[in-house]
Amino acid sequence: MFRKSRRKIVAAIMSVLVLLWIGTLCIIYGSSYYEVSNRNREMLAEHVALYSPDQKLIISPLPDMKPGTDKNSSEPRFKDTPAFQLSTFYSVAISQSGEILAVNNRQETLYSNNELVQLASEIIESGKPTGTKKNLLYHMADKGEYTLVAFMDNTIVQESMTTLFRYTFIFGSLAIVALFFLSVFLARKIVQPLEESYQKQKQFISDAGHELKTPVSIVSANAELLSRELGENLWLSNIQYENERMGMLIGQLLELARTETVTPQMEYINFSHLVGGETLPFESMIFEKGLKLRCEIADHLQVKGNSTQLKQLTAILLDNAICHSNPDKEILLTLKSEKNYAVLSVINDGDEIPSEKRRQIFERFYRVDSARNSEGSHYGLGLAIARAIVITHKGKIDVSCHNGKVEFTVYIPLQK
Repeated sequence: MFRKSRRKIVAAIMSVLVLLWIGTLCIIYGSSYYEVSNRNREMLAEHVALYSPDQKLIISPLPDMKPGTDKNSSEPRFKDTPAFQLSTFYSVAISQSGEILAVNNRQETLYSNNELVQLASEIIESGKPTGTKKNLLYHMADKGEYTLVAFMDNTIVQESMTTLFRYTFIFGSLAIVALFFLSVFLARKIVQPLEESYQKQKQFISDAGHELKTPVSIVSANAELLSRELGENLWLSNIQYENERMGMLIGQLLELARTETVTPQMEYINFSHLVGGETLPFESMIFEKGLKLRCEIADHLQVKGNSTQLKQLTAILLDNAICHSNPDKEILLTLKSEKNYAVLSVINDGDEIPSEKRRQIFERFYRVDSARNSEGSHYGLGLAIARAIVITHKGKIDVSCHNGKVEFTVYIPLQK
């Protein structure tokens, strides 16, 4: 139980950390890439604006031009900046008739003139004014007598962004691994006081049960002797009745403590045969209650477990169904194989258990109807014992309600 709680705490902590990490990574990478790409597109647009067919690029300074001028201004913003001057630009001017007027290609080792012309032709045919092709940002502009397609090499930007992403991912992953071990340590520290309190509670129940057995036994023996001396006596009968109930409660408490703390001896068991045999003693009780029992048990289902505990589990589920079944109804017990599990199900017609109470129904001393205080020999410990047995056998137990029926289902791993 506490191991599961620790896992949930670690999972919650790591989920938050991973989401924060992914969000931070996306924000850093996305904002950086957007800012750099946007700046490069503005520089490329400025290059297009400054282009002339005779000089290829106007480089005469304007009197009031300063780097970083507002981008809504008609004056150049980047022309005198190092980033603009160190950037690699290509351009292809094509006349309206399709004639190649000029190709500006300073580094033919990267892209040949023919490649640039072909790319420019494809861009003109597509009609898309801006975009990216083969690590090249492009900008197409209508210059009146000709169409200009300008390119800017974006390789360095992409490699820089890839390097940024790679190192951020690597160091972030290492940090997540370190934080995982820290979260495991913190989860243990958080759960440790609860685990110690739970262990003390179980020890108290066990010790109290053993201490109460002796006085209960003495009261029972003395009441028996008095009944022989006095004969029938109302007050003595009340003492004997309440003493028997107290003895049953102590027995169930000790059984629960033993089930939760002691690991039973496990062996391979024919679960089908065990469940079928355990239903036989209940047939007379079911008949007396005016109920019917129908069993559908698959053959040769083998599990690894403790036969005594599995018999007790079957008995608890049947006894619970009998006590809470509507009169003149049928109790259905099924045992089948499902996805590597032996599935034991007990269904009875009864009052629906509210959804908010279904999670609590396996807790100690819990009863759905609190008005029925310790009715008969039931103290709200049976289903708690059943859950403890199922956990010991590495299975799970669940309760569901549908169409006026209450179903308890147990999953025990199959052995092949």
